[in-house]
Amino acid sequence: MTHGPKNVLGTALQPCGLDPVTGFYRDGCCNTGPEDAGSHTVCAVMTEPFLAYTRSKGNDLSQPRPEFGFPGLTTGDRWCVCAARWEEARRVGLAPPVDLAATHERALDVCSLATLKAHALHTV
Repeated sequence: MTHGPKNVLGTALQPCGLDPVTGFYRDGCCNTGPEDAGSHTVCAVMTEPFLAYTRSKGNDLSQPRPEFGFPGLTTGDRWCVCAARWEEARRVGLAPPVDLAATHERALDVCSLATLKAHALHTV
């Protein structure tokens, strides 16, 4: 039996990224809670097309924001992104790859498991 947060596969949630440290709570994991209105639950590996897409939507993830302890992201960085933004990007063909083991089960409120698996870093 798995205690604590679970991933979309129903097993223990794995860390998403520690360099830079990601997560709504900046704990390296895509943990979520009532304060996380954006549901930062999808562990994605940044791509230039996705970074450009989020920038076009008013959320420039590549721009450092030191006041929030945010270093700015580059291609290859692993980051917990909002499930709705990931799904929005997927619908226009720009979704970045996903680490299923590090994607919180709450992402399933917005994204289907089949869709996430289709974009998985590793086949499941």
